[in-house]
Amino acid sequence: MSTSRRVALVVNPASGRGRSAESGAIVQQRLTERGFEVVTIVGADAATTQALLRESIAETPTAAVVACGGDGTVHLCVQVIAETDVALGIVPVGTGNDSALALGIPTDLLAAADVIADGLSGGQIRVLDLGFARAGDGEQRWFLGVLSSGFDSLVNERANRMSWPTGQARYIAAILGELRVFRAVPYVMDLDAGLSTASQESKPGMLVAVGNGPRYGGGMRVCPQACFDDGLLSVTFLDELSTPTFLRVFPTVYKGTHIKRPEVHQYLATTVRLEAADQVAYADGERIGPLPVEVRVVAGAARVLMPRTR
Repeated sequence: MSTSRRVALVVNPASGRGRSAESGAIVQQRLTERGFEVVTIVGADAATTQALLRESIAETPTAAVVACGGDGTVHLCVQVIAETDVALGIVPVGTGNDSALALGIPTDLLAAADVIADGLSGGQIRVLDLGFARAGDGEQRWFLGVLSSGFDSLVNERANRMSWPTGQARYIAAILGELRVFRAVPYVMDLDAGLSTASQESKPGMLVAVGNGPRYGGGMRVCPQACFDDGLLSVTFLDELSTPTFLRVFPTVYKGTHIKRPEVHQYLATTVRLEAADQVAYADGERIGPLPVEVRVVAGAARVLMPRTR
């Protein structure tokens, strides 16, 4: 582990309805009080922020990169710290915070900052797996939580094209709009290709989720049995359903009880390939690219600062 006391604090001003900038200042002050040199990274957009972050840690030894924002900010930071000795700290101030909550990171600003300071001072650092995805257009991306395709990805696509309404209302409007036209997607899914455990599924489905972690979408436990450090991906496949049945099943994903239904199938694999026409993949809530998408788990690819276990 690096002996540096330098921390790169990545702030997304848009996270948490604009609270992230103020939160970043509070976290910076706390970490400074705890004896760390804090450099704040804020870019005009995600690509600029990521470039600034890479440049910053390449120039100066850095102990940790801290994501102060939501799942998108965590996703951005993961692209930089993957397969390095730079630890990842998380201060969850977004609207969903799925990975942070699944990992037990506190949502209180000072408590989250103290988790980071404690971890860098000999406390808890957990070595986690990451997912790695390659989309049909060549885009490559790491992810910490869940990669998905199907209904929810098409909702995201629709919401991203909308200029009104704003906030959560736009997402709800996108769901209602997609429900009117959505039809089950004919997927071809290959698991562990080339291995003795290889299998293939070719059938229509409502959605496919590939989980390194269990949650996405602001609390949906879509892959409830996924574990961040077991060297496996947990795959959830939802069969073709009528719209009324889909509307009954979909809410159960928030409790993770959807896996009890006969239309829901779960698999474990180290690699997953999804193929379907005119479909896209999202991971950690961020657009990855069009299918086919190839996903693999990379064991021990991230070091995350965690609360002390009792």
